[in-house]
Amino acid sequence: MDNAAVEQELLAEYSQVHMNVFGTPARVLDHGEGAVVYDVEGKAYLDFLGGIAVNAVGYAHPKWVKAVAEQAAKVAHVSNYFATQPQITLAAKLIDLAGAPSGSRVYFGNSGTEGNEAALKLAKLHGRVLEQNQSVQGAGRPARIIAMTHGFHGRTLGALSATWKPAIREPFEPLVPNIEFVEAGNIQALQEAFEQAGDSDDAKGPVAAVIMEMIQGEAGVLPIGADFVAAARALCNQYRALLIFDEVQCGVGRTGVWFSYQRQDLSGGVLPDAITFAKGMAGGFPMGGLITFGSEVSSLFTPGSHGSTFAGNPLAAAAALATLGIIEEEHLVEHAEERGERLRNAIANCGNPLFTGTRGRGLLNAVLLAHPCAHAVAAWCLDHGLIVNAVAPDALRLAPPLVVSEQQIDECVSILTQVPQDLPND
Repeated sequence: MDNAAVEQELLAEYSQVHMNVFGTPARVLDHGEGAVVYDVEGKAYLDFLGGIAVNAVGYAHPKWVKAVAEQAAKVAHVSNYFATQPQITLAAKLIDLAGAPSGSRVYFGNSGTEGNEAALKLAKLHGRVLEQNQSVQGAGRPARIIAMTHGFHGRTLGALSATWKPAIREPFEPLVPNIEFVEAGNIQALQEAFEQAGDSDDAKGPVAAVIMEMIQGEAGVLPIGADFVAAARALCNQYRALLIFDEVQCGVGRTGVWFSYQRQDLSGGVLPDAITFAKGMAGGFPMGGLITFGSEVSSLFTPGSHGSTFAGNPLAAAAALATLGIIEEEHLVEHAEERGERLRNAIANCGNPLFTGTRGRGLLNAVLLAHPCAHAVAAWCLDHGLIVNAVAPDALRLAPPLVVSEQQIDECVSILTQVPQDLPND
């Protein structure tokens, strides 16, 4: 049986044994190295999606493979009745990289959704404190959580309740109550949401927390605006609410800093009360979590108030420590900033009129299209050896591994330059 027949047979079997939640896979991938991945036919693809910003250090990095193999040979999992050294070392490392103050703490989960579930539960606990404080506007009424239009925080029922996209949210309603949406970037609308708390008959409870992404990745790589973030920080201070940043897609060096809020041009330089993380954290091994800033917020969770069987297991922690170590040793945070600028400039000057612009930071970018043909463009690119994805009808997302080379940046743009202008609309 030739390789093409093998792939078709595997895809047919996939459709028979997997839930149809992802649609039909485009290819069956087999192995990779660096920023290149190969399918079962042996065809090479330049991966500018990186497992959706997950494969931070690329495929099969020798140091990552070594760390995972060595930890697997020691112990892969223990229950959370016990601690392991990788788990402890990693938590301390993350607090340091986040620039979090004394008293900050880490909760480990297995995905971005789980990190955001933990953050929402944290917000609920803080909301209970506000509800019982008679000096707080709206005390005695259910506290609220404010999320952003076009934001994405996950697909479990809690995280989905704070996720904007109606097509994926509405089939599961009613969801978690007292989570409201404010127009992303609209300072006046956010202020009005806070001001709705009060004692009148039509007033609402206090705002317990605001959750947002610095760059709304799933909405088309849209920066939310530094002025808006700074205004949110001021309102949260004024009304005693928590400010939570979702760093799932933007974190771990992706935007040219360790966490995107550390960019003045994205956050205005403010600090959050908590951040969530996942995707690139363990370089392809499932890991997510939450960092709380300072002792007051960190004390909201108490024994038994949250947990997960696999959370912070030593194999995941070893994978994460290896990933962070490689990023540091190979200067991949700075690399992301430099390569991202090269990528955006090259696309801007490639001469293909289909591309009207770019947006993003570091190595999280969108290519804007003259007409809504993103799925057709992504399919054409795949056939020509480049993996990108349609993040919006008129935008492609590019999130390659942080190890991507200048030559591979140029190769990507060379392929994009050849994309036909007359591809059909989505």
